[in-house]
Amino acid sequence: MNSSKHTELANHAWSVADLLRGDYKQSDYGKVILPFTVLRRLECVLEPTRDKVTAVAEQYKDTDIDPDDWLRRASGHSFYNKSNLTLKKIAADPQNAAKNLMVYVAAFSDNARGVLERFEFAQQVKRLDTAGLLYLVIGKFTDLDLRPETVPNHNMGYIFEELIRRFAEQSNETAGEHFTPREVIKLMVNLLIAPDGDALTVPGTVRKVMDPACGTGGMLSAAEDHILSLNPDAAVEVYGQELNPESWAICRSDLMIKGQDPENIAFGNSFSDDGHARRKFDYLLANPPFGVEWKKVKEDVEYEHRSLGEAGRFGAGLPRINDGSLLFLQHMISKMKPVDVHGGGGSRIAIVFNGSPLFTGAAGSGESEIRRWILENDWLEAIVALPDQLFYNTGISTYFWILTNRKSPEHKGKVVLLDARDQWQKMRKSLGDKRKELGKEHIATVTRLYGEAIAVAQDPEHPLHGKVKVFSNDAFGYQRITVERPLKLRFEVTEETLAALESSKVIQKLPQASIMLDAFGSMKVRRWNTKSEAWLALKDAVIEAGSTWPTGAPFNKALRDAIGVRDPEGEVQVVKGGPEPDPELRDYENVPLGEDVEEYLKREVHPHVPDAWIDHSKTKVGYEIPFTRHFYVYEPPRPLAEIDAELKALEAEIQGLLGEVTE
Repeated sequence: MNSSKHTELANHAWSVADLLRGDYKQSDYGKVILPFTVLRRLECVLEPTRDKVTAVAEQYKDTDIDPDDWLRRASGHSFYNKSNLTLKKIAADPQNAAKNLMVYVAAFSDNARGVLERFEFAQQVKRLDTAGLLYLVIGKFTDLDLRPETVPNHNMGYIFEELIRRFAEQSNETAGEHFTPREVIKLMVNLLIAPDGDALTVPGTVRKVMDPACGTGGMLSAAEDHILSLNPDAAVEVYGQELNPESWAICRSDLMIKGQDPENIAFGNSFSDDGHARRKFDYLLANPPFGVEWKKVKEDVEYEHRSLGEAGRFGAGLPRINDGSLLFLQHMISKMKPVDVHGGGGSRIAIVFNGSPLFTGAAGSGESEIRRWILENDWLEAIVALPDQLFYNTGISTYFWILTNRKSPEHKGKVVLLDARDQWQKMRKSLGDKRKELGKEHIATVTRLYGEAIAVAQDPEHPLHGKVKVFSNDAFGYQRITVERPLKLRFEVTEETLAALESSKVIQKLPQASIMLDAFGSMKVRRWNTKSEAWLALKDAVIEAGSTWPTGAPFNKALRDAIGVRDPEGEVQVVKGGPEPDPELRDYENVPLGEDVEEYLKREVHPHVPDAWIDHSKTKVGYEIPFTRHFYVYEPPRPLAEIDAELKALEAEIQGLLGEVTE
């Protein structure tokens, strides 16, 4: 089925909007169109065995036997409808349309009925009936041909996605939260599964695939199709979890129609209510929402982090509250199969991220610690940079992260960075923020380049050599050192320092504060180069005024903080036998992991500030992946003469246009 046919069928379904206009807001059209499309699809799939199912239902009607298994067998699917009603029959009886439609829906098996309930279908039926629109809407859908022989399962996904995209546009939602462009999924699945091509052709192959943010199930379908293309006899089980009820319902109905177990698609939040706890999978893939905060599940996530640590999903660290991307990745890693002693087992992961997870967070932060955990465990196989303007709801640059706990020998201890940002073609018509797409040749090129990445990186003569770089895991690590410089002070009694003393809470508590301040104010010499000189003179002035000199560390600190003035030529202050660091001069440096920090200090810092030192107690190890820096190519500015000539040409053009206006 070509794309024009998808659009034609989607247009037919969406034409119901003409009936709804006035009684429904535009943002509510999808609440009617999506569930009726699902209902019509279920009806079309069950049509060939309807008579057989109703006969079985009639046979067991007056018995105590639960005929569920027999009805499933009769329908040939994991779901059924035991009513002899159809949408066409219901539309033909307008006065009883609402009652008959609910009888029809109630006759579905529990799993199919549960899908429609997620759409709040009963409420929409009541609303349509009250508005006198129900039989008209039903009539529209009786003409929609969604039989499997006309619309194969794979193509039905395109129709649902087109409807959701329109629904999202009308309601100002982000369609990209519900599904991912199919050509992006195709490339993602290629990179995820291609390295296992030979293993997947073995007879009796069984693979479990999981998407923790599955939307309408496009990624799961693509992964299943890819595996079956390599081995039609393989057994592929797909699992997912989805928070949006409409997307969950569509994904679940899609699985029912394909003969998969719809119970494998859990509803709810993957972080707070893991629908697949303790399960492990061969392949995991996801396109989680970009930059979405996890405040709603903060309590659950933090509790698991604290109480379970590394035994839980989030032991490595917690990212900042406004972006849960790295929580999804940790969740997926927790579901990798362990590698057995013979090198078997293990899993592969593919996830779509924006640029933030590459570098957000300094050393010691949650994000950095998560990257550190991944790299030090040697799970990150590659990062692939994609073109911008590739997704429906954002024009920003995106990346595939590919991870596995069973790297091939040539990949062990290494990470591949692959720049595919120039692999795109312009779309004939933009869809939201999506203005670019991956053509078949682009997908083929990137897939091939990914498989040959190590060899291409080692071959300077390869035409795509500049698009691939390979690094050791520790190349992304660094030591964040704290560079201290000594606090240097001279000491002065001025109006400003006296005011600072007077406002000090420590000084205010002294019984002799006013006498002391008057004594300081009457001194003839008010500037000293060293603390000992200053304290001796100040003490004499206080005693001469008939008072006593206060003692104790708080007083001495308050006095020094008030009358001490920073001076590059001043006296170095000493604490515990060593120079006291000046917080205002404190600096931080990132030193590559493995490099001697003292040597770095001598080479990079001492030529400029010879009295600096490193506070080793504050050193932290961090990890970041500066992708764009590694692929940056310097482009020199154009010659000034060329720019000047262009400006003069523009000036002449403007003058000519102005002349035409004034004539």
